[in-house]
Amino acid sequence: MALAALVFQTGAVVMTLAPSFEVLMIGRFLAGVGIGFGVMIAPVYIAEISPTIARGSLTSFPEIFINLGILLGYVSNYAFSGLPAHINWRIMLAVGILPSIFIGFALFIIPESPRWLVMQNRVDEATSVLLKTNENQSEVEERLNEILEAAGNSNPDKYEDKNTGIDATVYYSPEIFKEAGIESESNLLAATVAVGVTKTAFILVAILLIDKLGRKPLLYISTIGMTVCLFSLGVGLSVLGKGPIGIAFAILSVCGNVAFFSVGIGPVCWVLTSEIFPLRLRAQASALGAVGNRVCSGLIAMSFLSVSDAISFGGTFFIFSAISALSVVFVYKLVPETKGKSLEQIELLFETDEHGWQGRQVELGDVEHLVQKE
Repeated sequence: MALAALVFQTGAVVMTLAPSFEVLMIGRFLAGVGIGFGVMIAPVYIAEISPTIARGSLTSFPEIFINLGILLGYVSNYAFSGLPAHINWRIMLAVGILPSIFIGFALFIIPESPRWLVMQNRVDEATSVLLKTNENQSEVEERLNEILEAAGNSNPDKYEDKNTGIDATVYYSPEIFKEAGIESESNLLAATVAVGVTKTAFILVAILLIDKLGRKPLLYISTIGMTVCLFSLGVGLSVLGKGPIGIAFAILSVCGNVAFFSVGIGPVCWVLTSEIFPLRLRAQASALGAVGNRVCSGLIAMSFLSVSDAISFGGTFFIFSAISALSVVFVYKLVPETKGKSLEQIELLFETDEHGWQGRQVELGDVEHLVQKE
């Protein structure tokens, strides 16, 4: 995390002082690398240090701060828009240095992951960290034994995430609203800020529900809701035209899409990718997941306008709606429910025995034994 903060700070400084577009892109690349490190490490660290009963909610926090950052970006765009054009964007980029400075100071306070400490044979330190998050000595000893066992027996598994075009509605919401018929710059900005507020507000709903309802119910709500909203957005842009009804329909569809994303697939993907991989491969697997997420995000960001020009905005969202519908099937067939289980118990669900049978195919009594007794 220290390296992530340092690299991001360097990138932000380079962007702020950039004398040319080429230097600005170099700074953006460095900032992206720093963000990538943080995206890889933060969910894994939170999952490994959190108590089982609150792990889902706590692991959702990266998604909260991503949404908060997007909202602050919209707001700062408005706040600095009145300054001279040659300086307003530099100030906006310079403000981005502040969070990474806070992270740098926080690193002097937060403890190391107990699972990482066990893998480094620092068991006493791991016990001390576990006691900070759980005052029950017997439960700490039980968790420590599970970690010790998992550290010696880890098998890889795979998890796939479907990209449903959420970045298109976040990055290009002004263009979408302009296509729907909004012409005033102030109205475009207000509608865009409404998207950011909606996205941030509904991630708080997910935090309250993820450890109560479970991961899969939220994923069902999210993917089905996004499918409907993306389809309705496609209909609105293709059929309703640029009148008041079309504008209202577009705003409701975009806000609905980001709301359903924030309630389920946004935070739950962070949680699952930090839960389902074995201890020895958790960091590497989460890194690959983060890379896949960012690559998909980049491809959509770079191709959305070109595809929209070729097949129309409405046609593009019909495609996203179809992908979202497929993700409902993906959740039903392949995504496990991890609510109420420790990371070591989840690992047992994916283990393969000498006959090639996976742990999820064990007897009912064995599955019941895996449920956390809290």
